[in-house]
Amino acid sequence: MELIISLIAGALGGNAAGGLLKNLNLGLLGNSLAGIVGGGLGGQVLGGLLGGGAAVGDAAVGGGIGSLIGTFASGGVGGGIVMAVVGMIKNAMAK
Repeated sequence: MELIISLIAGALGGNAAGGLLKNLNLGLLGNSLAGIVGGGLGGQVLGGLLGGGAAVGDAAVGGGIGSLIGTFASGGVGGGIVMAVVGMIKNAMAK
C-alpha cells in the first residue's frame, strides 16, 4: 500500500516540479513518469534510512496517519527531484 502511495505522490510531485520549473518541464507524461520513478525511489531510500529497511510509514504495522503523510511526502519529494534531474540532463544533452 505504501508503494502505491509513494508512486502516486511521485507523479504529483513530478508534475508540481514541472509546473514550478518551466525550463525543466518534460510535459505531462514525462513529468509523471519521472515522478513515479522518483516516488518509488524516494519512498524506498527514506524508508531504508528511517525504518530499518521497511517503507516509510509502514501502515500495515499500525503506523497510522502520520506514517501515511510521511510516505506521501517522501514520494512527492523524490518525484520532484528525479523530474528536475531528468530535465537538467535533457537540457544539457540538447545543447
